[in-house]
Amino acid sequence: MADSEIVNDRTPLLERKGSISSIDSCNKVGFRSLENDDMKIKAVIDTENAKYGITNVIDVIGDSDCMSPVEVNGANNTEPADIVCIFSVAFDTRAGNIIEWYLPNDCNVDGIEFRAMASGSHRVQTDFIYFKRGQLYGLACFENMPVDNACERGARMKSVGVLAVSYTSLHFHMNFLRKQVRQLLENPGSYTEMETYYENHKGSFPTFNAFSDQLNGDNIKLWNNIMPMMKITHPAGCFSQFLNFFGERIFVLWKLVLLRKRIIFFSPPPIGVVCYRVYCTISLTAHHLSEIGYWCSQPFFYVNIADMDTLASEKVFVACTTEKIFQSKTNLYDLYVDNQNFVSDIPLIQKLMGVSYADRKKYEELCKLQSQNTLQNGDLDSDENDETWFMRYFMNLNDKLFRRLLDVSQSEDKQWTIEHMHAVGLDPVNDRTFIMELVDTYGIDIVAAPDTLCCSP
Repeated sequence: MADSEIVNDRTPLLERKGSISSIDSCNKVGFRSLENDDMKIKAVIDTENAKYGITNVIDVIGDSDCMSPVEVNGANNTEPADIVCIFSVAFDTRAGNIIEWYLPNDCNVDGIEFRAMASGSHRVQTDFIYFKRGQLYGLACFENMPVDNACERGARMKSVGVLAVSYTSLHFHMNFLRKQVRQLLENPGSYTEMETYYENHKGSFPTFNAFSDQLNGDNIKLWNNIMPMMKITHPAGCFSQFLNFFGERIFVLWKLVLLRKRIIFFSPPPIGVVCYRVYCTISLTAHHLSEIGYWCSQPFFYVNIADMDTLASEKVFVACTTEKIFQSKTNLYDLYVDNQNFVSDIPLIQKLMGVSYADRKKYEELCKLQSQNTLQNGDLDSDENDETWFMRYFMNLNDKLFRRLLDVSQSEDKQWTIEHMHAVGLDPVNDRTFIMELVDTYGIDIVAAPDTLCCSP
């Protein structure tokens, strides 16, 4: 049915229901490591650095963490068995957002109806939403379909979504969710395909209370044991869109997320592409060094006013919202990003919001890598593997930065010099505040050498 067609269906919205189903062990997804990218990246970086007399800004090393699905037993397994819950949310003209169906029925799904359908969604026809529910992550696809039905005020709105332990594989379910929300709009109450999909893709349920917003000490250890096993994946095209949208200011976000700052992205609906900005920002922290710890910002993705108390208790996170009121709640964030406008009342953050000379050089490197990849692979949006250059770039940038800092901290004099700043691709003047904040954040013991101090503003 075309989007513009009108349906005449007076079927009432269903009451909440579910069916009990056991949860099997998680099936593993086959992955292959990426090859033949390192020399391309290194060649571009070396060429650019040679122009300005800078060497060893980034050393490209092998990466087993950036991986992509491959065929398993002859089938292209692009939809991993990781689902904890599948659900349908609808808008009712009298009750508002309601959960109309979910599996399994022993899941605590309270509140998910407000996370799976963003505030202001009635203004758009389609959208998708990433969100956090306790210690689980969700992805829902929304659609608004016109109907010739006074009870529904001329519009039928639904979201179909899934919950999983990790957000990194949720995008594999996107196609099914998009098709299914249209199916439910045209045939309300038809959940057979959702039941089958759940049975085919259900994963192991965590043994702790994954629906709680807080974890105790023992559960934190268990959760940390689960998360490092997750593979780094990404929706096709999201990193290129991220780079094109923010330009050289992507390195402002890189610095702030490494400093564990609280970041909120704002945009009116649709919110899906803004959820990708959260995803990409989190990805900027990737590295291989166990000495630093495998820490990253807490990705909340979509949040609304009901999440304000939760955010107030968080020391670090990256989130997005469609509600403008968040800008006035300055106690909730360190950086507020209104589309491409960076806002902060904190003097330190304001100082770090400037783009340095070194940032522009790194941005040129990224653009050149992007161009080379486009020539090699064609349309960047055609295959998720096309964007591994982006992940590798920041992973190796972080590895180089932290490795050099750790080496200096273990030296006899612990002196951090201008040469060190150049070696890790930083501006000795404008990036001095960043490097001092960085070592303080991670507890790295270095001392700024006199030549570094004399060059500070």
